[in-house]
Amino acid sequence: MYDLAVLWSWAEFAVRWLHVITAIAWIGSSFYFIALDLGLNRNIAGPADGEEWQVHGGGFYHIQKYMVAPEAMPEHLTWFKWESYWTWMSGAALLAIVYWVGGELYLLDPSKADLALWQGILISAASLTIGWLIYDFLCKSPLGEKPTVLMLLLFALLVAMSWGYHQIFTGRAALLHLGAFTATIMTANVFVIIMPNQRIVVADLKAGRTPDPKYGKIAKLRSTHNNYLTLPVIFLMLSNHYPLAFGTAHAWVIAPLVFLMGVTIRHWFNTHHARAGNPHWTWAVTVVIFLLIAWLSTGGPVTDSYEDAEARVLTPAEARFTEVTEWQDAEAIVLGNCSMCHAREPVWDGILWAPKGVHLETASDIVRHAEQIYLQAGLSHAMPPPSASFLEPSDRATLVAWYRAGREAE
Repeated sequence: MYDLAVLWSWAEFAVRWLHVITAIAWIGSSFYFIALDLGLNRNIAGPADGEEWQVHGGGFYHIQKYMVAPEAMPEHLTWFKWESYWTWMSGAALLAIVYWVGGELYLLDPSKADLALWQGILISAASLTIGWLIYDFLCKSPLGEKPTVLMLLLFALLVAMSWGYHQIFTGRAALLHLGAFTATIMTANVFVIIMPNQRIVVADLKAGRTPDPKYGKIAKLRSTHNNYLTLPVIFLMLSNHYPLAFGTAHAWVIAPLVFLMGVTIRHWFNTHHARAGNPHWTWAVTVVIFLLIAWLSTGGPVTDSYEDAEARVLTPAEARFTEVTEWQDAEAIVLGNCSMCHAREPVWDGILWAPKGVHLETASDIVRHAEQIYLQAGLSHAMPPPSASFLEPSDRATLVAWYRAGREAE
């Protein structure tokens, strides 16, 4: 039974690896094509909308862009779609592994909302579609002709969702879900709008018809939106490593501010690629927003008190970990070597809040994180850091024996 924890951990690692690889491919192609489009020389006569000469890897590339379509269908045509699809699918799988299967620990916050795990999972899954439905409706409305207004409304939606997620989920789950919420909009743009529009143009070419330029215009708008949303999504996906981002009182405000930073950074790069100048003011604005975020993060952590953790009633599965013979020794090892950092008020110099928001001060804390203790400090030497504390091999063996005994008692 205990071996399932190891296999599950490696399964999570494999899916996360796939997610990172496909995300790199998607983001790389997105950034490249936006930069290419903005940097095209449009002063050259001919049927193309613009062209560019580039050098890379010892070779020269001559690139031409047709805003509507070339006169005839090319024999070889590369489609860019699977990078997006696999990024979303692997991300959805990772969300399910971490926040659904591990929902009682990572997804739900009983101090915010008294929900059953199945209710939290249902809210998690359903919420990801809401953004796309609202956003797509706005894009197809007359507001679709007003990109700036459209982006402001999308920002308002993100603020509302950030607040809503933080009323239900843990801080780390709230920020992760806001990133998944946004990534769903981005992938849906590719799957529902960009690719179908491109297929219409290809079908017209094959049939000898003149393609309607509106399809390319719509696809370009959605692609531009994706370009501006990319950087904030990356931040949100990495946020679960930083309690200052997800575990403080103003985390729901910090997340929307990250979107503003993403816009200012991308605006500079997009303007630079378009050879329209270097708006250095964007970096000043970015720094100001970043400092504001850092200040907001000092508002204090949002967590249960030590007294609440002490009074928490263990579930039957958790209680079994305190009933095995190895429990007292394991508890002493954790309290003696981990709680100085993993406390509600850490005593280790330079640590303001517990790493990753993990507390290991009470019996309730320890049994809730039994599997993490087993993997991080039992099977591996990931924790504690050697400079902070040293666990003897016998101590690690005790932690392994305790976890395995607790699992076998279920």
